[in-house]
Amino acid sequence: MPRPWSTDRTRWTEVGAAFPDGAPWADTYTGGSTHLWAPEIAYANGRYYLWYSASSFGVNRSAIFLATSPTGDPGTWTHRGTVVESSTSDDFNAIDPALVVDADGRWWLSFGSFWSGIKMIRLDPQSGLRSGTAFHSVAGRGGGAIEAPTIHRRGDYYYLYVSFDVCCQGADSTYRVMVGRSTSVTGPYVDRTGVPLTQGGGTQVLAGHGSIHGPGHQTVFSDVDADVLMYHYYAGSGASFLGINLLGYDDAGWPYVD
Repeated sequence: MPRPWSTDRTRWTEVGAAFPDGAPWADTYTGGSTHLWAPEIAYANGRYYLWYSASSFGVNRSAIFLATSPTGDPGTWTHRGTVVESSTSDDFNAIDPALVVDADGRWWLSFGSFWSGIKMIRLDPQSGLRSGTAFHSVAGRGGGAIEAPTIHRRGDYYYLYVSFDVCCQGADSTYRVMVGRSTSVTGPYVDRTGVPLTQGGGTQVLAGHGSIHGPGHQTVFSDVDADVLMYHYYAGSGASFLGINLLGYDDAGWPYVD
């Protein structure tokens, strides 16, 4: 997995791979491919935490792993083990991890793709590995296309962003960013009209338009000037890009692309 960095959210520099010698512990899930997915990085307790996915496209024999580093630099990451995994007999897919810290300082990991939808587990706030056995379902489309969750806490609400529809088809991608919210980190999350996200609900934040095709696999974070939505999308040529927009909030507290 390459690691870019930026000082201004606009210009990005590639600084090398997190695992320059590969990640052989993931081979069981990737069929030997070196392609690892959907990294999530957080800094806490004086070190960097990296959660990432190992899978093959379209199957749910998958795992989310954790590594830590004192600096975040390439080659300094230590493999810490498996956080959660799924098999072909499960009704969920253990990919696309995203961390949220709730108002009480508890750590949670949301994840999931297709199958029965988006799940959530508790993490230990020191190790970054799973804590306990609780397993929450927070969004789903009855087996339809939903994935790439991220949860952002703002005011009294937790906002759950997900991607609907199809990624990774170049300019034919139909990915779009949807959102629901809850006063509890574990839900229930509902959209603007009150439809639960576990029943296919979701309020659209961003979809394809003009030369922007299939925006999705989003993350949201607070910066000094605004909340920021980051995502990937395709140009008409099929080339992939990183998209960055500031978020605004309407009078009812629902986010929109500013």
